[in-house]
Amino acid sequence: MEQNPKPKSVLDSLGEEIVRIVIPVSICMLIVVILVSVLNTDSDSSGPSFTSVATIAYTESSSDSTWDKLKGALLNALVFVVVVTAVTFLLVLLFYFRCTKFLKYYMGFSSCLVLGFMGGEISLFLISKFKIPIDCITFALSLFNFTVVGVLAVFMSKTAIIVTQGYLVVIGVLVAYWFTMLPEWTTWVLLVAMSLYDLAAVLLPGGPLRLLVELAISRDEDIPALVYEARPVINHDSVPRGSVVQRRVWRERRDNDFGSNENLDSRSNLNAIVNSSLESNSGLERFSSIGSDENERNAADVEDGQVLRAESELAAPLIQHRINVRMNLQEGSNDDFVLEGIGLGSSGAIKLGLGDFIFYSVLVARAAMYDFMTVYACYLAIIAGLGITLMLLALYQKALPALPVSVMLGVVFYLLTRLLLETFVVQCSMNLLMF
Repeated sequence: MEQNPKPKSVLDSLGEEIVRIVIPVSICMLIVVILVSVLNTDSDSSGPSFTSVATIAYTESSSDSTWDKLKGALLNALVFVVVVTAVTFLLVLLFYFRCTKFLKYYMGFSSCLVLGFMGGEISLFLISKFKIPIDCITFALSLFNFTVVGVLAVFMSKTAIIVTQGYLVVIGVLVAYWFTMLPEWTTWVLLVAMSLYDLAAVLLPGGPLRLLVELAISRDEDIPALVYEARPVINHDSVPRGSVVQRRVWRERRDNDFGSNENLDSRSNLNAIVNSSLESNSGLERFSSIGSDENERNAADVEDGQVLRAESELAAPLIQHRINVRMNLQEGSNDDFVLEGIGLGSSGAIKLGLGDFIFYSVLVARAAMYDFMTVYACYLAIIAGLGITLMLLALYQKALPALPVSVMLGVVFYLLTRLLLETFVVQCSMNLLMF
């Protein structure tokens, strides 16, 4: 009897992986749309409410011509992309020289500013809007506690994964709302420019994001950045009762290459090497098989990214850790092993950069400033693009940018809905027609 059957197909479990990413993205977009609908009461959103890097080259005005707005938006987008590229290369340089602690503290400081200042100001907007009775001391203490807990949850300590995920979504909401204060033309051109930058930075051989990921893979280290990590998925149906819970993998096991006992010992030795390398590079660790009740508890710990078991393969369908190992069974030693793949976290879960959350939400929020019909169209387009990207990631098993497909579909659907579908629906409504 086969002890470790694999899933019938990758597509059997792909839907669950997609849902665990789509839900937080949808929540982020929904909250930003609600904030924009509640707080943006001014119908004229062409003028900027603040000065930032995205508006340093050109300040859009409602009196400017369309050509002037387009040229200014292109100039703003160019300056923003250049700044982002320079900062990303600086991040690669610091990571190359192993300034990981500095990067971690810097990211923590940035999160503190976002949660404290941006979150505090948006909270003041909401308090003023709904006339909530609260004194200054209570508000200051609540904001301080909220900020400190958020920084600790994201960077400085180990907390429940749902708390970390929640704070990452909150950070994405706050930054996305401030991006909605940019002028309209600058916002749309910036979205397209960032999609092209994401495409080049990830796929080109000298792209900064590709260099950063390859450097992290070569060192078996996590990149200190704001990255949303979904819960890994365990295929419980394919695991016999009383056996060890295992991850779903791309390829089938090669149990026929060696003897069953020798192969089991070698695979356990390999898993111990990989697990210890991913955790702390502190040497080999071995674990023994345990009862079914203990397996269930360990499966829950593995799902939360807290415990690694030597008998389980930590690989999700969309994030493969390809391992090439040359074993010398006669001498009882392992020569070398190579780790390649995306998402070097110990849980083997899908990881999506927080920038993708932000720009998805900015696109939908900008559509909400015009009409809710465009919001529905843009949301469906973004989710469809995200699903396509994840499918391509599952098929090609290589790093892919998450912005281009979703943003391009969102922009196209926004234009089609605003220029064609809205006119059609309005004419049908005026003539009492239903379709």
